[in-house]
Amino acid sequence: MASSEELIELIEGCKGQKPSAQRKLYARFSGQLFATAIRHTNCREDAEDVLQDSFVKIFKHINSYRQDFSFEGWMRRIVVNTAITHYRKNLKHSHHKDIQDVPATPRDLENFSDPEFTAEELDLAIAQLPLGYRTVFCMYVVEGFKHHEIAEKLDIDVNTSKSQLSRARKYLQRVLATLSARAQSTTSTATGIAGTAQ
Repeated sequence: MASSEELIELIEGCKGQKPSAQRKLYARFSGQLFATAIRHTNCREDAEDVLQDSFVKIFKHINSYRQDFSFEGWMRRIVVNTAITHYRKNLKHSHHKDIQDVPATPRDLENFSDPEFTAEELDLAIAQLPLGYRTVFCMYVVEGFKHHEIAEKLDIDVNTSKSQLSRARKYLQRVLATLSARAQSTTSTATGIAGTAQ
């Protein structure tokens, strides 16, 4: 991991449009930013496009970065905004049915958390969400956007954002319940086999 001095030096090199600094910055952060991009897209190819476009924007606008903010947070915001633009552009060219105008009830919006799953299992479950659900879920839960911000960025109603979040949580609960049931079944089968072997 780069020290803060090395990072400042990299940023300054990128501000001076030095290709070596840009390559080092890309090598240092591309994996982490790709993870952000893939959470907001439908497939690996779309995530790669979003990442590419994001780095173009990062290098173009790096002079606007202020050091009193987290550099990683600043870059992540660019990736999220680029993914949203990509999402909205693709929405215009397809008959997309994920986002619907259905008001959410307070009961729908109960917090979802389950400590028995690893981060990798949660990432896999999130990846199974339909794109509309996943976009709202990631923006709200992972990136910290508020519903009014999501509604504005995706050009949807605030209640639609809330209902999409609620539906995403319910979908995730079903996926995680299935994973949990499989894990318990595997554990009990393994215990039974071990008991028979003794």
